[in-house]
Amino acid sequence: MTIAHEIRTISAAGVVAGNHDQSRYFEAIRRLVAGRDTAASSADRIQWQAEIDRIYRLIEDEIRTRTGKPAKPVAFGTSGWRGALGKELFVRSVAVVTAAILGMYREAERDEGLRQALGVADFSAMRQRGCVVGFDNRFGGPLLARAAIAVLRANGVKVYYAGEATTGALSASVLIRRAAFSINLTPSHNPLEYGGFKYNAADGGPAAPILTDTITRLAGEYMDSGAPDLIPAALDVDRPLEELHEVVREDALASWQRLIRDNIRLHGIDYDRLLADLARNSQVAVCVDAVHGAARNYLLRLLANPPAERLTLLRANPDPTFGGIAPEPSSANMQPTLTALSARPEPLKIGAIIDPDGDRIRFTDGEVEISMNQFGAMAYHFLHEIKGKRGMVAKTVASSNLANGLAVQLGEEVFEPRVGFKEFKPVIDKALVFFEESDGISVIGHTPEKDAFIGLILAIDMTLALNKPLGQYLAEIEDRFGHYYPDRDGVTVSQQGESLLATLDKLRVYGPGSRVLVGGTARTITEVIDIDGRKMILDDGSWIMIRPSGTEPKVRFYVEARSPEETSLLVQSAKTMLAETGLLP
Repeated sequence: MTIAHEIRTISAAGVVAGNHDQSRYFEAIRRLVAGRDTAASSADRIQWQAEIDRIYRLIEDEIRTRTGKPAKPVAFGTSGWRGALGKELFVRSVAVVTAAILGMYREAERDEGLRQALGVADFSAMRQRGCVVGFDNRFGGPLLARAAIAVLRANGVKVYYAGEATTGALSASVLIRRAAFSINLTPSHNPLEYGGFKYNAADGGPAAPILTDTITRLAGEYMDSGAPDLIPAALDVDRPLEELHEVVREDALASWQRLIRDNIRLHGIDYDRLLADLARNSQVAVCVDAVHGAARNYLLRLLANPPAERLTLLRANPDPTFGGIAPEPSSANMQPTLTALSARPEPLKIGAIIDPDGDRIRFTDGEVEISMNQFGAMAYHFLHEIKGKRGMVAKTVASSNLANGLAVQLGEEVFEPRVGFKEFKPVIDKALVFFEESDGISVIGHTPEKDAFIGLILAIDMTLALNKPLGQYLAEIEDRFGHYYPDRDGVTVSQQGESLLATLDKLRVYGPGSRVLVGGTARTITEVIDIDGRKMILDDGSWIMIRPSGTEPKVRFYVEARSPEETSLLVQSAKTMLAETGLLP
Protein backbone atom coordinates (compact mmCIF):
# COMPACT_ATOMS: atom_id res chain seq x y z
CA MET A 1 0.00 0.00 0.00
CA THR A 2 1.38 3.41 -0.94
CA ILE A 3 1.55 6.20 1.65
CA ALA A 4 -1.03 8.20 -0.31
CA HIS A 5 -3.43 5.25 -0.25
CA GLU A 6 -2.87 4.65 3.48
CA ILE A 7 -3.55 8.30 4.20
CA ARG A 8 -6.78 8.26 2.15
CA THR A 9 -7.93 5.09 3.95
CA ILE A 10 -7.36 6.62 7.39
CA SER A 11 -9.12 9.85 6.49
CA ALA A 12 -12.07 8.07 4.89
CA ALA A 13 -12.62 6.16 8.14
CA GLY A 14 -12.76 9.33 10.23
CA VAL A 15 -14.08 12.06 7.98
CA VAL A 16 -17.64 12.18 6.67
CA ALA A 17 -17.63 14.84 3.96
CA GLY A 18 -19.84 17.80 4.80
CA ASN A 19 -20.92 16.34 8.16
CA HIS A 20 -19.16 17.53 11.30
CA ASP A 21 -21.49 15.61 13.58
CA GLN A 22 -20.65 12.21 12.19
CA SER A 23 -16.96 12.88 11.57
CA ARG A 24 -14.40 11.56 14.03
CA TYR A 25 -11.65 13.99 13.16
CA PHE A 26 -9.33 13.31 16.06
CA GLU A 27 -9.44 9.55 15.60
CA ALA A 28 -8.07 10.17 12.11
CA ILE A 29 -5.50 12.68 13.36
CA ARG A 30 -4.16 10.21 15.93
CA ARG A 31 -3.57 7.60 13.23
CA LEU A 32 -2.06 10.17 10.89
CA VAL A 33 0.30 11.39 13.61
CA ALA A 34 1.48 7.82 14.15
CA GLY A 35 2.24 7.59 10.43
CA ARG A 36 3.96 10.96 10.39
CA ASP A 37 6.19 10.19 13.34
CA THR A 38 7.33 6.85 11.93
CA ALA A 39 7.83 8.13 8.38
CA ALA A 40 11.01 6.94 6.69
CA SER A 41 11.84 10.26 5.04
CA SER A 42 11.10 13.96 5.29
CA ALA A 43 9.16 13.76 2.02
CA ASP A 44 6.91 11.06 3.49
CA ARG A 45 6.48 13.09 6.66
CA ILE A 46 5.33 16.06 4.60
CA GLN A 47 2.57 13.93 3.06
CA TRP A 48 1.29 12.86 6.45
CA GLN A 49 1.46 16.40 7.84
CA ALA A 50 -0.43 17.82 4.87
CA GLU A 51 -3.39 15.56 5.63
CA ILE A 52 -3.24 16.40 9.33
CA ASP A 53 -3.38 20.09 8.38
CA ARG A 54 -6.34 19.45 6.07
CA ILE A 55 -8.34 17.78 8.84
CA TYR A 56 -7.48 20.55 11.25
CA ARG A 57 -8.99 22.98 8.73
CA LEU A 58 -12.21 20.96 8.93
CA ILE A 59 -12.07 21.15 12.73
CA GLU A 60 -11.57 24.91 12.48
CA ASP A 61 -14.67 25.15 10.32
CA GLU A 62 -16.60 23.17 12.94
CA ILE A 63 -15.30 25.43 15.71
CA ARG A 64 -16.37 28.50 13.76
CA THR A 65 -19.76 27.38 12.49
CA ARG A 66 -21.34 25.14 15.14
CA THR A 67 -24.32 26.90 16.67
CA GLY A 68 -26.13 24.32 18.78
CA LYS A 69 -25.51 23.21 22.31
CA PRO A 70 -22.32 21.40 23.27
CA ALA A 71 -22.49 17.60 23.06
CA LYS A 72 -22.36 17.58 26.88
CA PRO A 73 -23.65 20.32 29.18
CA VAL A 74 -21.11 22.85 30.41
CA ALA A 75 -19.79 21.84 33.83
CA PHE A 76 -16.98 23.56 35.72
CA GLY A 77 -14.91 21.15 37.81
CA THR A 78 -11.86 21.73 39.99
CA SER A 79 -9.98 23.29 37.06
CA GLY A 80 -12.67 24.78 34.87
CA TRP A 81 -14.52 23.30 31.91
CA ARG A 82 -13.08 20.75 29.49
CA GLY A 83 -14.53 19.07 26.44
CA ALA A 84 -13.96 17.96 22.86
CA LEU A 85 -12.83 20.66 20.45
CA GLY A 86 -15.50 21.37 17.87
CA LYS A 87 -18.10 19.22 19.61
CA GLU A 88 -18.20 20.98 22.99
CA LEU A 89 -15.79 23.90 22.79
CA PHE A 90 -16.46 26.10 19.79
CA VAL A 91 -16.84 29.81 19.14
CA ARG A 92 -20.48 29.98 20.16
CA SER A 93 -20.18 27.86 23.31
CA VAL A 94 -17.12 29.82 24.50
CA ALA A 95 -19.03 33.06 23.87
CA VAL A 96 -21.97 31.78 25.94
CA VAL A 97 -19.72 30.74 28.83
CA THR A 98 -17.99 34.13 28.73
CA ALA A 99 -21.43 35.73 28.88
CA ALA A 100 -22.27 33.51 31.86
CA ILE A 101 -19.21 34.87 33.66
CA LEU A 102 -20.39 38.44 32.99
CA GLY A 103 -23.88 37.46 34.11
CA MET A 104 -22.36 36.26 37.37
CA TYR A 105 -20.93 39.73 37.99
CA ARG A 106 -24.40 41.18 37.43
CA GLU A 107 -25.87 38.76 39.97
CA ALA A 108 -23.11 39.65 42.43
CA GLU A 109 -24.50 43.17 42.73
CA ARG A 110 -27.33 41.67 44.80
CA ASP A 111 -25.47 38.69 46.28
CA GLU A 112 -22.89 39.38 49.00
CA GLY A 113 -21.51 35.83 48.87
CA LEU A 114 -20.70 36.15 45.18
CA ARG A 115 -19.19 39.60 45.69
CA GLN A 116 -16.86 38.33 48.38
CA ALA A 117 -15.71 35.40 46.25
CA LEU A 118 -15.20 37.61 43.18
CA GLY A 119 -13.25 40.29 45.02
CA VAL A 120 -14.87 43.02 42.91
CA ALA A 121 -17.36 45.61 44.11
CA ASP A 122 -19.74 45.64 41.17
CA PHE A 123 -20.17 45.17 37.41
CA SER A 124 -18.74 48.60 36.65
CA ALA A 125 -15.60 47.95 38.70
CA MET A 126 -15.15 44.64 36.92
CA ARG A 127 -15.30 46.38 33.52
CA GLN A 128 -12.69 48.94 34.56
CA ARG A 129 -10.29 46.46 36.15
CA GLY A 130 -10.60 44.16 33.15
CA CYS A 131 -9.83 40.59 32.21
CA VAL A 132 -6.55 38.85 31.28
CA VAL A 133 -7.04 36.48 28.33
CA GLY A 134 -4.69 33.75 27.16
CA PHE A 135 -4.53 30.22 25.78
CA ASP A 136 -2.17 27.27 25.57
CA ASN A 137 -0.87 25.57 22.42
CA ARG A 138 -4.10 23.72 21.61
CA PHE A 139 -5.50 23.94 18.14
CA GLY A 140 -8.03 26.76 17.92
CA GLY A 141 -6.72 28.58 21.00
CA PRO A 142 -6.40 32.03 19.36
CA LEU A 143 -9.82 31.65 17.71
CA LEU A 144 -11.57 30.69 20.95
CA ALA A 145 -9.77 33.48 22.80
CA ARG A 146 -11.11 35.94 20.23
CA ALA A 147 -14.63 34.63 20.85
CA ALA A 148 -14.24 35.45 24.53
CA ILE A 149 -12.71 38.84 23.72
CA ALA A 150 -15.62 39.69 21.41
CA VAL A 151 -18.07 39.22 24.27
CA LEU A 152 -15.89 41.12 26.73
CA ARG A 153 -15.48 44.05 24.34
CA ALA A 154 -19.20 44.16 23.55
CA ASN A 155 -19.80 44.72 27.26
CA GLY A 156 -17.12 47.34 27.76
CA VAL A 157 -14.67 45.11 29.62
CA LYS A 158 -11.01 46.07 29.35
CA VAL A 159 -8.94 43.20 27.97
CA TYR A 160 -5.30 42.35 28.68
CA TYR A 161 -4.35 39.98 25.88
CA ALA A 162 -1.45 37.67 26.77
CA GLY A 163 -1.70 35.34 23.77
CA GLU A 164 -0.21 31.90 24.30
CA ALA A 165 0.72 31.82 27.96
CA THR A 166 1.05 29.57 30.99
CA THR A 167 -1.55 29.40 33.72
CA GLY A 168 0.88 30.61 36.40
CA ALA A 169 1.97 33.59 34.32
CA LEU A 170 -1.65 34.58 33.66
CA SER A 171 -2.34 34.37 37.37
CA ALA A 172 0.59 36.68 38.02
CA SER A 173 -0.81 39.08 35.41
CA VAL A 174 -4.12 39.24 37.27
CA LEU A 175 -2.29 40.17 40.48
CA ILE A 176 0.13 42.68 38.94
CA ARG A 177 -2.51 44.32 36.72
CA ARG A 178 -5.12 44.18 39.49
CA ALA A 179 -7.48 42.71 36.90
CA ALA A 180 -10.92 41.48 37.89
CA PHE A 181 -10.41 37.99 36.44
CA SER A 182 -8.70 35.88 33.81
CA ILE A 183 -9.81 33.50 31.07
CA ASN A 184 -7.41 30.84 29.89
CA LEU A 185 -8.44 28.61 26.99
CA THR A 186 -6.78 25.36 28.08
CA PRO A 187 -7.70 21.83 29.18
CA SER A 188 -4.36 21.55 31.01
CA HIS A 189 -2.81 18.10 30.49
CA ASN A 190 -5.72 16.45 28.66
CA PRO A 191 -5.09 14.77 25.26
CA LEU A 192 -5.01 16.55 21.91
CA GLU A 193 -8.75 16.37 21.15
CA TYR A 194 -9.66 18.44 24.22
CA GLY A 195 -10.22 22.13 24.64
CA GLY A 196 -10.77 23.88 27.93
CA PHE A 197 -11.79 27.07 29.70
CA LYS A 198 -10.23 28.17 33.00
CA TYR A 199 -11.59 31.09 34.97
CA ASN A 200 -9.75 32.75 37.87
CA ALA A 201 -11.18 35.60 39.92
CA ALA A 202 -9.43 38.72 41.24
CA ASP A 203 -7.22 36.81 43.67
CA GLY A 204 -5.55 35.07 40.72
CA GLY A 205 -6.39 31.63 42.05
CA PRO A 206 -8.79 28.88 40.96
CA ALA A 207 -12.40 29.91 41.38
CA ALA A 208 -14.29 28.98 44.53
CA PRO A 209 -17.22 26.53 44.24
CA ILE A 210 -19.80 29.33 44.58
CA LEU A 211 -18.35 30.84 41.39
CA THR A 212 -17.95 27.67 39.33
CA ASP A 213 -21.45 26.56 40.33
CA THR A 214 -22.86 29.92 39.23
CA ILE A 215 -21.04 29.81 35.89
CA THR A 216 -22.31 26.28 35.29
CA ARG A 217 -25.90 27.30 36.09
CA LEU A 218 -25.89 30.47 33.99
CA ALA A 219 -24.16 28.77 31.05
CA GLY A 220 -26.92 26.13 31.06
CA GLU A 221 -29.62 28.79 31.20
CA TYR A 222 -28.04 30.82 28.39
CA MET A 223 -27.59 27.72 26.23
CA ASP A 224 -31.29 26.94 26.66
CA SER A 225 -32.63 30.46 26.18
CA GLY A 226 -30.59 31.40 23.15
CA ALA A 227 -28.34 34.44 22.91
CA PRO A 228 -28.65 36.64 26.02
CA ASP A 229 -28.19 40.38 25.72
CA LEU A 230 -24.58 39.97 26.78
CA ILE A 231 -23.62 38.29 23.49
CA PRO A 232 -23.32 40.48 20.38
CA ALA A 233 -25.41 39.43 17.40
CA ALA A 234 -22.28 39.00 15.30
CA LEU A 235 -19.12 37.61 16.89
CA ASP A 236 -16.17 39.27 15.17
CA VAL A 237 -13.31 36.81 15.66
CA ASP A 238 -11.18 37.87 12.69
CA ARG A 239 -10.54 41.57 13.17
CA PRO A 240 -6.86 42.23 14.04
CA LEU A 241 -6.47 42.84 17.76
CA GLU A 242 -4.22 45.80 17.03
CA GLU A 243 -7.30 47.64 15.79
CA LEU A 244 -9.21 47.16 19.03
CA HIS A 245 -8.47 50.02 21.42
CA GLU A 246 -10.05 48.15 24.34
CA VAL A 247 -7.37 45.43 24.07
CA VAL A 248 -3.99 45.89 25.76
CA ARG A 249 -1.09 43.55 25.03
CA GLU A 250 0.10 41.83 28.20
CA ASP A 251 3.57 40.33 28.78
CA ALA A 252 2.56 37.66 31.27
CA LEU A 253 6.12 36.53 31.99
CA ALA A 254 7.15 40.09 32.87
CA SER A 255 4.29 40.14 35.40
CA TRP A 256 5.45 36.78 36.75
CA GLN A 257 8.99 38.07 37.15
CA ARG A 258 7.82 41.21 38.90
CA LEU A 259 5.75 39.15 41.32
CA ILE A 260 8.63 36.89 42.37
CA ARG A 261 10.97 39.85 42.78
CA ASP A 262 8.47 41.89 44.79
CA ASN A 263 7.90 39.12 47.35
CA ILE A 264 11.44 37.94 48.10
CA ARG A 265 10.97 38.80 51.78
CA LEU A 266 8.18 36.22 52.01
CA HIS A 267 9.66 33.23 50.19
CA GLY A 268 13.36 34.06 50.26
CA ILE A 269 13.93 33.23 46.58
CA ASP A 270 16.47 35.70 45.18
CA TYR A 271 15.50 35.29 41.53
CA ASP A 272 18.14 37.55 39.98
CA ARG A 273 21.00 36.16 42.05
CA LEU A 274 19.87 32.66 41.18
CA LEU A 275 19.89 33.38 37.45
CA ALA A 276 23.39 34.85 37.69
CA ASP A 277 24.62 31.80 39.62
CA LEU A 278 23.11 29.46 37.04
CA ALA A 279 24.78 31.27 34.15
CA ARG A 280 28.27 30.99 35.63
CA ASN A 281 28.10 27.55 37.25
CA SER A 282 29.66 25.09 34.80
CA GLN A 283 28.81 22.15 37.09
CA VAL A 284 25.07 22.41 36.36
CA ALA A 285 23.02 21.11 33.42
CA VAL A 286 19.30 21.86 33.12
CA CYS A 287 16.99 20.01 30.74
CA VAL A 288 13.31 20.97 30.41
CA ASP A 289 10.74 19.18 28.27
CA ALA A 290 7.92 21.58 27.31
CA VAL A 291 5.96 18.84 25.49
CA HIS A 292 5.19 21.44 22.78
CA GLY A 293 3.16 23.48 25.28
CA ALA A 294 2.99 27.16 26.19
CA ALA A 295 6.05 26.99 28.47
CA ARG A 296 8.28 26.63 25.41
CA ASN A 297 7.79 30.33 24.64
CA TYR A 298 9.04 31.45 28.04
CA LEU A 299 11.79 29.14 29.28
CA LEU A 300 14.76 30.98 27.80
CA ARG A 301 13.57 34.34 29.16
CA LEU A 302 12.57 32.76 32.47
CA LEU A 303 16.18 31.65 32.99
CA ALA A 304 17.70 34.83 31.50
CA ASN A 305 19.03 33.13 28.36
CA PRO A 306 21.74 31.06 30.06
CA PRO A 307 24.71 29.71 28.08
CA ALA A 308 23.60 27.11 25.54
CA GLU A 309 25.48 24.35 27.32
CA ARG A 310 23.62 25.10 30.54
CA LEU A 311 20.06 24.62 29.24
CA THR A 312 18.59 21.99 26.93
CA LEU A 313 14.99 22.37 25.76
CA LEU A 314 13.06 19.36 24.50
CA ARG A 315 9.87 19.34 22.41
CA ALA A 316 10.06 23.12 22.18
CA ASN A 317 8.42 23.36 18.75
CA PRO A 318 4.69 24.07 18.30
CA ASP A 319 2.68 20.87 17.79
CA PRO A 320 -0.98 20.71 18.88
CA THR A 321 -0.92 16.91 18.39
CA PHE A 322 1.78 16.45 21.10
CA GLY A 323 3.18 13.68 18.93
CA GLY A 324 0.09 11.64 19.82
CA ILE A 325 0.93 11.30 23.53
CA ALA A 326 -1.10 12.37 26.56
CA PRO A 327 0.87 15.55 27.40
CA GLU A 328 1.20 15.12 31.14
CA PRO A 329 4.17 14.96 33.51
CA SER A 330 4.56 11.21 33.90
CA SER A 331 7.22 8.55 34.20
CA ALA A 332 6.73 7.51 30.57
CA ASN A 333 6.98 11.07 29.29
CA MET A 334 10.07 11.73 31.44
CA GLN A 335 12.19 9.32 29.39
CA PRO A 336 13.45 11.87 26.80
CA THR A 337 14.68 14.08 29.64
CA LEU A 338 16.48 11.18 31.31
CA THR A 339 18.10 10.28 28.00
CA ALA A 340 19.25 13.84 27.39
CA LEU A 341 20.71 14.18 30.89
CA SER A 342 22.52 10.85 30.66
CA ALA A 343 24.75 12.37 27.97
CA ARG A 344 25.71 15.35 30.12
CA PRO A 345 29.03 15.29 32.05
CA GLU A 346 28.01 17.82 34.72
CA PRO A 347 27.64 16.43 38.29
CA LEU A 348 24.57 18.53 39.03
CA LYS A 349 21.69 17.71 36.69
CA ILE A 350 18.18 19.14 36.85
CA GLY A 351 15.50 17.68 34.59
CA ALA A 352 11.85 18.68 34.40
CA ILE A 353 8.77 18.04 32.30
CA ILE A 354 5.98 20.63 32.12
CA ASP A 355 2.41 20.17 30.91
CA PRO A 356 0.85 22.28 28.07
CA ASP A 357 -0.46 25.18 30.18
CA GLY A 358 2.51 25.18 32.53
CA ASP A 359 0.76 24.47 35.81
CA ARG A 360 2.23 20.99 36.46
CA ILE A 361 5.84 19.87 36.69
CA ARG A 362 7.80 16.73 37.55
CA PHE A 363 11.53 16.42 38.19
CA THR A 364 14.57 14.22 37.90
CA ASP A 365 18.26 14.60 38.69
CA GLY A 366 19.14 12.23 35.88
CA GLU A 367 18.97 9.22 38.19
CA VAL A 368 15.96 9.64 40.46
CA GLU A 369 12.47 10.67 39.34
CA ILE A 370 10.81 13.04 41.79
CA SER A 371 7.06 13.58 41.69
CA MET A 372 5.31 16.39 43.52
CA ASN A 373 4.58 14.04 46.42
CA GLN A 374 8.27 14.23 47.27
CA PHE A 375 9.16 17.60 45.77
CA GLY A 376 6.48 19.47 47.70
CA ALA A 377 7.96 18.21 50.96
CA MET A 378 11.46 19.07 49.72
CA ALA A 379 10.34 22.61 48.88
CA TYR A 380 8.85 23.00 52.35
CA HIS A 381 12.04 21.76 54.01
CA PHE A 382 14.10 24.09 51.80
CA LEU A 383 12.12 27.23 52.63
CA HIS A 384 11.82 26.31 56.31
CA GLU A 385 15.30 25.02 57.09
CA ILE A 386 17.57 26.56 54.42
CA LYS A 387 15.78 29.87 53.81
CA GLY A 388 14.89 30.21 57.48
CA LYS A 389 11.19 30.89 56.93
CA ARG A 390 8.55 29.79 59.42
CA GLY A 391 5.00 28.60 58.76
CA MET A 392 2.77 25.66 57.97
CA VAL A 393 2.72 23.38 54.95
CA ALA A 394 -0.44 22.77 52.89
CA LYS A 395 -1.07 19.65 50.83
CA THR A 396 -4.15 17.94 49.46
CA VAL A 397 -5.46 14.88 51.25
CA ALA A 398 -4.39 12.67 48.32
CA SER A 399 -0.73 13.78 48.60
CA SER A 400 2.07 11.90 50.34
CA ASN A 401 2.38 12.05 54.13
CA LEU A 402 6.10 12.83 53.84
CA ALA A 403 5.27 16.51 54.34
CA ASN A 404 3.15 15.58 57.38
CA GLY A 405 6.05 13.72 58.98
CA LEU A 406 8.36 16.62 58.24
CA ALA A 407 6.01 19.25 59.69
CA VAL A 408 5.42 17.28 62.89
CA GLN A 409 9.15 17.07 63.61
CA LEU A 410 9.59 20.76 62.78
CA GLY A 411 6.77 21.70 65.13
CA GLU A 412 4.60 23.19 62.39
CA GLU A 413 0.98 22.68 61.32
CA VAL A 414 -0.34 20.86 58.27
CA PHE A 415 -3.36 22.05 56.28
CA GLU A 416 -4.81 19.07 54.41
CA PRO A 417 -7.92 19.86 52.32
CA ARG A 418 -9.76 18.13 49.49
CA VAL A 419 -8.21 17.66 46.06
CA GLY A 420 -8.14 20.89 44.02
CA PHE A 421 -5.83 23.89 44.25
CA LYS A 422 -8.74 26.17 45.09
CA GLU A 423 -9.00 24.39 48.44
CA PHE A 424 -5.82 26.15 49.61
CA LYS A 425 -7.50 29.58 49.69
CA PRO A 426 -7.78 29.68 53.51
CA VAL A 427 -3.99 29.43 53.96
CA ILE A 428 -2.54 31.16 50.87
CA ASP A 429 -0.88 33.82 53.06
CA LYS A 430 0.08 31.37 55.84
CA ALA A 431 1.50 28.22 54.25
CA LEU A 432 5.10 28.39 53.06
CA VAL A 433 4.35 25.81 50.38
CA PHE A 434 1.09 24.42 49.04
CA PHE A 435 1.06 21.50 46.65
CA GLU A 436 -1.00 18.61 45.33
CA GLU A 437 0.00 15.13 44.25
CA SER A 438 -0.87 15.81 40.61
CA ASP A 439 2.35 17.83 40.19
CA GLY A 440 1.06 21.30 41.11
CA ILE A 441 2.86 23.68 43.51
CA SER A 442 3.13 27.29 44.63
CA VAL A 443 4.68 29.15 47.56
CA ILE A 444 3.88 32.00 49.89
CA GLY A 445 4.06 35.39 48.20
CA HIS A 446 3.55 33.89 44.77
CA THR A 447 0.44 33.01 42.77
CA PRO A 448 -2.44 31.18 44.48
CA GLU A 449 -2.55 29.11 41.30
CA LYS A 450 -0.28 26.13 40.70
CA ASP A 451 2.74 27.12 38.67
CA ALA A 452 5.41 24.97 37.02
CA PHE A 453 7.82 27.90 36.76
CA ILE A 454 8.07 28.45 40.51
CA GLY A 455 8.69 24.70 40.83
CA LEU A 456 11.55 24.88 38.32
CA ILE A 457 13.08 27.91 40.05
CA LEU A 458 12.88 26.08 43.39
CA ALA A 459 14.59 23.00 41.94
CA ILE A 460 17.45 25.10 40.56
CA ASP A 461 17.73 27.05 43.83
CA MET A 462 17.90 23.82 45.86
CA THR A 463 20.58 22.33 43.65
CA LEU A 464 22.78 25.42 43.57
CA ALA A 465 22.36 26.36 47.24
CA LEU A 466 23.05 22.84 48.53
CA ASN A 467 25.52 21.87 45.80
CA LYS A 468 23.96 18.42 45.55
CA PRO A 469 21.57 16.57 43.22
CA LEU A 470 17.87 16.63 44.02
CA GLY A 471 17.86 12.87 44.63
CA GLN A 472 20.54 13.18 47.28
CA TYR A 473 18.62 15.97 49.00
CA LEU A 474 15.46 13.85 48.96
CA ALA A 475 17.32 10.85 50.41
CA GLU A 476 18.64 12.95 53.27
CA ILE A 477 15.13 14.23 54.05
CA GLU A 478 13.65 10.73 53.93
CA ASP A 479 16.39 9.31 56.17
CA ARG A 480 15.51 11.91 58.78
CA PHE A 481 11.74 12.22 58.43
CA GLY A 482 10.63 8.83 57.09
CA HIS A 483 10.27 6.92 53.83
CA TYR A 484 7.00 7.04 51.89
CA TYR A 485 6.16 5.34 48.58
CA PRO A 486 3.10 6.84 46.86
CA ASP A 487 1.36 5.86 43.63
CA ARG A 488 -1.89 6.70 41.86
CA ASP A 489 -4.06 5.37 39.09
CA GLY A 490 -7.57 5.64 37.73
CA VAL A 491 -10.19 3.61 35.94
CA THR A 492 -12.94 4.62 33.55
CA VAL A 493 -16.39 3.62 34.76
CA SER A 494 -19.87 3.67 33.28
CA GLN A 495 -21.30 5.93 35.98
CA GLN A 496 -20.88 9.61 36.76
CA GLY A 497 -22.40 12.17 39.10
CA GLU A 498 -24.87 11.12 41.76
CA SER A 499 -25.10 7.50 40.62
CA LEU A 500 -21.33 7.10 40.93
CA LEU A 501 -21.36 8.68 44.38
CA ALA A 502 -24.10 6.28 45.44
CA THR A 503 -22.08 3.30 44.27
CA LEU A 504 -18.92 4.49 45.97
CA ASP A 505 -20.91 4.90 49.19
CA LYS A 506 -20.69 1.10 49.46
CA LEU A 507 -17.09 1.60 50.58
CA ARG A 508 -18.47 2.66 53.96
CA VAL A 509 -18.11 -0.98 54.99
CA TYR A 510 -14.41 -0.18 55.25
CA GLY A 511 -14.51 1.77 58.50
CA PRO A 512 -12.10 1.99 61.43
CA GLY A 513 -11.35 -1.49 62.72
CA SER A 514 -12.07 -3.16 59.37
CA ARG A 515 -9.47 -5.48 57.89
CA VAL A 516 -7.96 -5.04 54.43
CA LEU A 517 -5.91 -7.70 52.70
CA VAL A 518 -2.68 -6.23 51.31
CA GLY A 519 -0.93 -8.99 49.43
CA GLY A 520 -1.06 -11.85 51.86
CA THR A 521 -1.17 -9.67 54.98
CA ALA A 522 -4.29 -8.44 56.75
CA ARG A 523 -4.09 -4.77 57.75
CA THR A 524 -6.41 -2.91 60.09
CA ILE A 525 -7.96 0.45 59.16
CA THR A 526 -7.17 2.84 62.02
CA GLU A 527 -8.67 6.04 60.60
CA VAL A 528 -10.93 7.17 57.77
CA ILE A 529 -10.80 10.66 56.26
CA ASP A 530 -13.86 11.35 54.11
CA ILE A 531 -13.49 15.02 53.18
CA ASP A 532 -12.89 14.02 49.55
CA GLY A 533 -13.79 10.47 48.67
CA ARG A 534 -12.51 7.95 51.19
CA LYS A 535 -8.96 7.82 52.57
CA MET A 536 -8.34 4.72 54.69
CA ILE A 537 -5.23 4.84 56.86
CA LEU A 538 -3.85 1.43 57.85
CA ASP A 539 -2.09 0.35 61.02
CA ASP A 540 1.42 0.61 59.53
CA GLY A 541 0.88 4.20 58.35
CA SER A 542 0.18 3.21 54.75
CA TRP A 543 -3.11 4.29 53.16
CA ILE A 544 -5.57 3.87 50.31
CA MET A 545 -7.75 6.68 48.96
CA ILE A 546 -10.60 6.34 46.46
CA ARG A 547 -12.46 9.30 44.99
CA PRO A 548 -14.52 10.10 41.87
CA SER A 549 -13.13 12.44 39.24
CA GLY A 550 -14.75 15.86 39.17
CA THR A 551 -14.55 16.17 35.38
CA GLU A 552 -14.72 12.66 33.86
CA PRO A 553 -16.52 9.31 34.32
CA LYS A 554 -13.54 8.00 36.25
CA VAL A 555 -12.65 6.78 39.68
CA ARG A 556 -9.20 7.75 40.89
CA PHE A 557 -7.31 5.97 43.60
CA TYR A 558 -4.19 6.95 45.47
CA VAL A 559 -2.03 4.79 47.70
CA GLU A 560 1.03 5.20 49.86
CA ALA A 561 3.14 2.39 51.29
CA ARG A 562 5.95 2.46 53.81
CA SER A 563 8.05 0.08 51.74
CA PRO A 564 8.54 0.06 47.94
CA GLU A 565 7.43 -3.57 47.69
CA GLU A 566 3.96 -2.86 49.07
CA THR A 567 3.00 0.02 46.77
CA SER A 568 1.72 -2.25 43.97
CA LEU A 569 -0.04 -4.42 46.54
CA LEU A 570 -2.00 -1.41 47.81
CA VAL A 571 -2.97 -0.56 44.23
CA GLN A 572 -4.36 -4.08 43.85
CA SER A 573 -6.24 -3.75 47.15
CA ALA A 574 -7.85 -0.54 45.87
CA LYS A 575 -8.95 -2.29 42.69
CA THR A 576 -10.38 -5.15 44.75
CA MET A 577 -12.45 -2.67 46.75
CA LEU A 578 -13.79 -1.12 43.54
CA ALA A 579 -14.64 -4.56 42.19
CA GLU A 580 -16.67 -5.22 45.34
CA THR A 581 -18.79 -2.15 44.62
CA GLY A 582 -19.55 -3.46 41.13
CA LEU A 583 -17.60 -0.73 39.33
CA LEU A 584 -14.94 -3.16 38.10
CA PRO A 585 -15.39 -6.71 36.79
